[in-house]
Amino acid sequence: MNTTRELGNEDEGLSVSMVVYRPDVKQLAQTLSSLARAYAVLRQARPTIKLDVWMVDNGGLPEMSAAFADFEFRGARCSIITGHGNVGYGCGHNLAIAHAVSRYHLVLNPDIDLDPDALTRAVEFFESHPDVGLLTPRIGDETGHIQYLCRRYPTLFDLFVRGFLPARARSLFSRRLVRYEMCDVINERDVVFDPPIVSGCFMFFRTKVLKRLTGFDPRYFLYFEDYDLSLRTHAVARIAYVPTIRVLHHGGGAARKGSAHIRMFVASAFRFFNRFGWKWL
Repeated sequence: MNTTRELGNEDEGLSVSMVVYRPDVKQLAQTLSSLARAYAVLRQARPTIKLDVWMVDNGGLPEMSAAFADFEFRGARCSIITGHGNVGYGCGHNLAIAHAVSRYHLVLNPDIDLDPDALTRAVEFFESHPDVGLLTPRIGDETGHIQYLCRRYPTLFDLFVRGFLPARARSLFSRRLVRYEMCDVINERDVVFDPPIVSGCFMFFRTKVLKRLTGFDPRYFLYFEDYDLSLRTHAVARIAYVPTIRVLHHGGGAARKGSAHIRMFVASAFRFFNRFGWKWL
């Protein structure tokens, strides 16, 4: 059953959309727990801010009442959008975005753990930078190191090296990857304005910016929808990498997920380059 419930006051609201397909239940519960803790810290600073969590079920979502209990205890509202089948990542988020009237909207992967102060720092940054419409955080891996998920505009060769070569072979092209992954400017300390492309695993938007862009392009089933949305965002607002906002990402690359994901990656790359321009080497 699809829910069409709308969110609360635009001046105070924060909405979060998560799209899941046959999720890792333990990891999903961990992500929700970290989101609930971050919301608790945010409420300490802004007691009137309301949270709405939209879980978009593209298939295989288990019973969620226990995982939602912590949110409901804190006054948040949780809804599940289901019954639409596996419509893809971006289109799934759009189902929730269509109903959002919050001031801020977080596009969140189900394999992200938020630091307790992540939401608070994001809201504070938006309040002090009114020209910024999209934030991306310092994204760490399970060993504590930065995942360099900001990107310059890719070439086909960059994508092949980054996504499909083994680590030893990738080392031969380290200078290319440093440039593509913005390792020369992304660090633990400095805010970086206007990175060309940011990761879809955690995109913290002003909702009015996201609405103006009409969300994700639904023609991407999986992969490159965040590249597309990032590039379109530059036309209406600034983007900022803010390292004081910290999250942990448990995800992996397309090549490590099997042939079906490789096919989806290639199809989405073709669509992306057709739209924004081909670069080979």
